[in-house]
Amino acid sequence: MAAYLCAPAVIHGEHSVDTREIVAEVHGRHPDAAWAPRIDGIAASTGIETRGWMLPLEAAVAPGAGRGAGTAGAGAAREALIRDGFTEQDADRVIAALEAVPAPQTVQERTAPAWEAVQAYGERAARGALQAAGLDVADVDCLITSNSTTPALPGLDVALANRLPLRGDTMLLPATQWACVAGTRSLALAADLVAADPDRVVLVVISEALSTTYQPADDTLESLIVRLLFADTAVAAVVTGRPRPESVLRLDAAWHHTLPGTRDLHRLETWADGTHFVMDRRGPRAVQETVTAMWEWLRVRYEDDPAAWHPDVLLAHPGGTRVLEYMEQTMPDEWPSGLLEYSRDSYTTGNRGGAAVFDILRRAHDAGQKAGSRAVLYAAAPGLTATALEGEWL
Repeated sequence: MAAYLCAPAVIHGEHSVDTREIVAEVHGRHPDAAWAPRIDGIAASTGIETRGWMLPLEAAVAPGAGRGAGTAGAGAAREALIRDGFTEQDADRVIAALEAVPAPQTVQERTAPAWEAVQAYGERAARGALQAAGLDVADVDCLITSNSTTPALPGLDVALANRLPLRGDTMLLPATQWACVAGTRSLALAADLVAADPDRVVLVVISEALSTTYQPADDTLESLIVRLLFADTAVAAVVTGRPRPESVLRLDAAWHHTLPGTRDLHRLETWADGTHFVMDRRGPRAVQETVTAMWEWLRVRYEDDPAAWHPDVLLAHPGGTRVLEYMEQTMPDEWPSGLLEYSRDSYTTGNRGGAAVFDILRRAHDAGQKAGSRAVLYAAAPGLTATALEGEWL
């Protein structure tokens, strides 16, 4: 396996949302929640002060355009109130009050504008990646796309094929459910494709509006954490089977790992008011198991000289600070410190899901990497499933 990666393009959400704004909104909406007294400490523990969204916070918390909560069956409700002893005037007041309650946004109201943004951001990222690779739209032989939070059919692949536009014979490979593992798994797939045909040019585009999982009415602790974590980002990169002057990283090997019995730990569910990201507190421990398995893969890969080999940078999206800390604690003692510097830096402005590894890679590239240095890319996603790659900076 030898694939060549050009520098990725990264488009951050243009609407800056501060943690203090989210805290204020949640305080105002759920003042009596059991976790309300702890919200400031919980927010501070994420280490995230601001994040970029494709749409403003006001769009996520706005009421739906439909009529109030009391509209459905209003006539029957009025008659029931009168039968229970309400006067007609009092019954009318009750119904009017119920109809004044803002209705929640529907799935369409939440996802339609986000889907438009995902397409526009994805196009910008794709054009940026092609420019970084010194290539034109007509050079693309295969497009791999991923977006998990704005389902649509036709999907992002067909949207970009029309918007860019791509050649009619370009292979389109959408992967809408890769989620957080999209960054590494798309590169592994691209590497396999160019291995089969070294002259093939593969464009990878990942565009995620994770802010659509911000659900104002939810009052669980897990929902609070989801509100605080996610950022919106579109990324793209070109992978080729032969080195180009613009290539920055050679990918040499890929590893995949899936844990059985863990599919319920992280879930994206669609309810009447949109998509909800549901987390189980056992999730970080399960992710840690994939990290341990990755260390074993690397140990076996370099078992002939384990003392001398180590990555010079570790570009990891494990989903949160607890797993980053676990990675630092469990990596071999001989490895240098600071390998996760760019991963931590990226996380300070939010969890980017599938776009995270490309953002981390871009930060490492912009900081400057010595030719011949080794890199390991890692990500884990709901499933629980993980993919890692190992390669060399050019």
